Amino acid sequence: MTTVGILGGGQLARMIALGGAPLGLRFLVLDSVEDACAGQFAPLLLGDYRDENALAQFSSEVDVATFDFENVPAESAEWLTQFVPVFPNPRALATAQDRLAEKTLFKELGIPVPAFEDITSRADLEAAVEKLGAPCILKTRRLGYDGKGQFRIRDNSPASIEAAWDALGEQAFSTGLILEAFVHFDRELSVVAVRGRNGEFQTWPLTENWHVDGVLSASLAPARVDDALAARAHAYAKSLVEALDYVGVCALELFCKDGELMANELAPRVHNSGHWTIEGSETSQFENHLRAVLGMPLGSTRMLGHACMLNWIGEMPDPTPVLRDACGHWHDYGKQPRAGRKVGHATLRADTPEELSRALERVGGELARKAQVSPVIHALSN
Repeated sequence: MTTVGILGGGQLARMIALGGAPLGLRFLVLDSVEDACAGQFAPLLLGDYRDENALAQFSSEVDVATFDFENVPAESAEWLTQFVPVFPNPRALATAQDRLAEKTLFKELGIPVPAFEDITSRADLEAAVEKLGAPCILKTRRLGYDGKGQFRIRDNSPASIEAAWDALGEQAFSTGLILEAFVHFDRELSVVAVRGRNGEFQTWPLTENWHVDGVLSASLAPARVDDALAARAHAYAKSLVEALDYVGVCALELFCKDGELMANELAPRVHNSGHWTIEGSETSQFENHLRAVLGMPLGSTRMLGHACMLNWIGEMPDPTPVLRDACGHWHDYGKQPRAGRKVGHATLRADTPEELSRALERVGGELARKAQVSPVIHALSN
């Protein structure tokens, strides 16, 4: 029986393990915390990601390795390749971990991106703000996600630049910094894609996303966009995975402004905006990720109707309104409540946009989540 090793034991690893159960797979999860929620469904090896003894034990017990979050040290993934296949490859992981390397690759491939500047000093920051204009966003090159490691510079005054440097300046000498022009986007989109070991490539329908405080709040699939724009997004994703010789599932996050696309970032893993695929497509992102890394044929990404994923942050709401709705599917990650923490999600799936809209109205009203569902309902009606 094949054993898949997963570096990282969060909810994505948990759903990978659940997605692999029908394939008869076993799993081993390496995580640095004892209560990693994937450990509720797969054996958990406790250890630091940089501990070679832990990595050696991990590699000796698995047939292939993958990861569930992008901040696994790329050096550790590279070390593991001496003993076991690792997918996605460490180069793809390292590129996605560095916003400067990532944005540079986008430009090389002809994928539009917001203007950006490498920041190594306070003088660099002042010059870059003058060049890009304000508002703009100062970000750490590494270790930022869900809105972390970012500071919005609202104007080019000395006080605003000082505040940004006070917030993140020290990291110019450790993780590095990048300044990005602010995009007054109309919509946020993502394309979740999968590439197999043999180069087979597929995407799920383009997804529209809404964020609150930098954290995903809701996802709608398929996004209400024209075929030409969707095809362009899928082409961008394909060029990226081929350039990186990527194997597995990834997500390309995009801004849409006046019908034009700009790449925001590449997530080298299964993605929050693809959770709807569990109930909303022939093959979920989690099962297809496993098929890809194991060299199996990929499953169909054909969508089953229309779907909306609602993210639960901080604490779980009452599941009753979702569970009693014919469209509803509930996912509790088994985590302790904590402010800002992703603790679960629900997916509503229906055969028509009208049916999905009615389900969102019902569930949103009963859970007092009208603010969360209203933009989705609006998108469905346009």
